[in-house]
Amino acid sequence: MTLRTNLRTVGKNVVRLDAYAKATGRALYPQDIFMDGMLYGKTLRSSKPHARIAVDTEAAERTAGVLKVFTYKDVPCENNHGVLLKDHEVFASEKVIRIGEPIAFVVGETEEACREGLGKVQVDYEELPAVFDPVEAMKEGAPIVHGDTNLLYHYKLRRGNLEEGRAASRAVARNTYRSPMVDHAFIQPEAAVGYLEEDGTVVVAVATQYPHYDREEVSRNLGLPEERVKILNTAIGGAFGGREDISPQIHVAMAAMYFNRPVKTIYDREESFLSHSKRHPMVMKYETGADAEGYLTYMEVEIVGDSGAHCSWAFNVLRKAGVHASGPYVIPHVKVDSYAVYTNNPFTGAMRGFGATQVPLAHEQQMDILAEQLGISPLEIRLKNCFRLGSKTATGQLLMESVPLPECVFEVEERFHFNERWGMNNRVERPRSLDRAAMRRIMEGEMKVEMEVETKVETLPEPFEEPAVAMAGDGDA
Repeated sequence: MTLRTNLRTVGKNVVRLDAYAKATGRALYPQDIFMDGMLYGKTLRSSKPHARIAVDTEAAERTAGVLKVFTYKDVPCENNHGVLLKDHEVFASEKVIRIGEPIAFVVGETEEACREGLGKVQVDYEELPAVFDPVEAMKEGAPIVHGDTNLLYHYKLRRGNLEEGRAASRAVARNTYRSPMVDHAFIQPEAAVGYLEEDGTVVVAVATQYPHYDREEVSRNLGLPEERVKILNTAIGGAFGGREDISPQIHVAMAAMYFNRPVKTIYDREESFLSHSKRHPMVMKYETGADAEGYLTYMEVEIVGDSGAHCSWAFNVLRKAGVHASGPYVIPHVKVDSYAVYTNNPFTGAMRGFGATQVPLAHEQQMDILAEQLGISPLEIRLKNCFRLGSKTATGQLLMESVPLPECVFEVEERFHFNERWGMNNRVERPRSLDRAAMRRIMEGEMKVEMEVETKVETLPEPFEEPAVAMAGDGDA
């Protein structure tokens, strides 16, 4: 293999384009933008997780300095949005389905007037039964968040025969693991400024990860062609997936179009926590077997992911969790079912790893438990089973490029001597790579792999299905 030496960035010390501006404080965030005649806006959010609502804005609109209180009745066109499914409302119309759901947007001459008006918006709640555990949400009789079912998505992976794997097993580990909900906690809370250009183009200055998606959503809600909407991406004070869903964009755009004046909103830290997505909590039920020599024989997995009150990126996240559920190990017999489920919790979405970060909590503890049962070291069982050049994943992908995991594990042991610390004196041998002939034999003996995807959502015209094929690059970045 010939390596290129004339690359512009790979292997070079490249300075980030925004590094100097951020380091010197010159970077422009939405909070830093001031325009002549600018108004301010504050969002009223639900304080109940599941309730029918009745909203009275009269007292708020009589507040000195308050110009208007926007509700769902004021949305020019569609009152819904969402990256995969349109299951968010711009403003809650009949009921709220989580704490933090936007109900109204108070616009005034000053932030102080907006805050005063916000406190005078009257919301009457008729509380409804709520569900906060995704496993309970799947059961018959559970409170329904959307439509007629809480089951949002189902990914299925099947490889080999579990009973053959069970019959060959000397050790078996059965456990249920739970990963927590996590917030991105980026340094810069959400903020946005909406205004109109001279030709009537609606402009939103915002720190976002998806300006093209934002443009689609804003134009759809305002009833404008996309060429009449412009998203200006300012400096971004951290994101990590938390700025992929719409937050203040539609609110300031709608208000700016109504008044033909700039409108600015800034969230404090509490509102930031309430408004944006979180990492999916997952309940992961694992059963893993190994033979007497420590080679994995089978794995059966059920993953239930809490999507909260909205879909966001649930399909992609739970697909990736299912694809990566078996870890970096060769396992001849695998069965995986992963589900995304609606609850009345804060909604979950993109966060670094996209579902691949939760499952190692489970599959790596399973490896330690099996090693203990068999009396071998955690390093040994990993080296016996981990991917090498020529290995095949549970989804059927043949790894034909660089797979340095065995060498990495070996080098870690060489430097830190974990086996010695664990009281195990057996020396780990340096891994040997497969030659091309061995890889050809693996390819000729390829096993059949089946994957299916099922989704049941009222907003889709029919159940969403992906091809039942194991794709080498399946998953999302």
